[in-house]
Amino acid sequence: MKRQKNKVDGWVVLDKPIGPSSTQALGKVRWLFQAAKGGHGGTLDPLASGVLPIALGEATKLIPFAMDGTKQYEFAVRWGAATATDDLEGSVVATSPSRPAEAAIRAALPSFEGEIEQLPPAFSAIKIDGKRAYELARAGEEVVLQPRKVLIHKLEYLESPDTDTARFRVTCGKGTYVRSLARDLAGALGTVGHVIELRRTRVGKFTLESAISLARLEGFGHSPARFGALAPVETALDDIPVLAVTAEEASALKQGRALRDPRIDRVPAEPIAAFQEGRLVALVASDGNEIRPVRVFNL
Repeated sequence: MKRQKNKVDGWVVLDKPIGPSSTQALGKVRWLFQAAKGGHGGTLDPLASGVLPIALGEATKLIPFAMDGTKQYEFAVRWGAATATDDLEGSVVATSPSRPAEAAIRAALPSFEGEIEQLPPAFSAIKIDGKRAYELARAGEEVVLQPRKVLIHKLEYLESPDTDTARFRVTCGKGTYVRSLARDLAGALGTVGHVIELRRTRVGKFTLESAISLARLEGFGHSPARFGALAPVETALDDIPVLAVTAEEASALKQGRALRDPRIDRVPAEPIAAFQEGRLVALVASDGNEIRPVRVFNL
């Protein structure tokens, strides 16, 4: 007999461990909450750990907001060896005896800040003719990807535990590949390299400080205590403007109807959050004539 699924709405800020894929972690969280619907805000590779926002129920409608948020990672690079995957998973495809000095590393970092062009790894989830790049690469097929522009807000050198290894922190925008960043940084320093550790510390408003480990969450089982780890749906709306609406207006918005009122000039074209007595009703935007619902929530 199939387990009954429940309507569960909110976010679980998971500290994903090394090992499971993001999809596997999502499946585990959904099973623990017996949630009818779920998704995650930004994939983490199996060899990566850290912040993985899990959206349940109505929170899935805000996944784009989570994925578009600023991200922060801490990572370690092993100099002297390049791999097929730009991380520990792949076989070594090139080596170099060169090891960069700390002064050279620090001097190279500013050129990787701002808007830069980045070639994604062949082993990535980018689709080519309907297939994931990593599926083609693992099948031995040639993978041709185009460079894309990404935004690096800040790239910091942290330490060098030994001459073969350096640790960094990067704050970046959507679509940035840390593996590509490590590969290109090594190339700029006259050597080759690959990522040996990767930990995401922030996705938009979600941080490690508010995250819960999978082990702790599993320890709750199906007990009511697990709901203590559930953040409200609106948590993902980081610094978004808010519009207060009446019960009548909330009802209209939930029915997909637009509003006409004097506040039209104060509502931007970009979505803002409409609340009725502290409850998220919809994301709304103005087209210059009326306030229309963009996304409606059933909370």
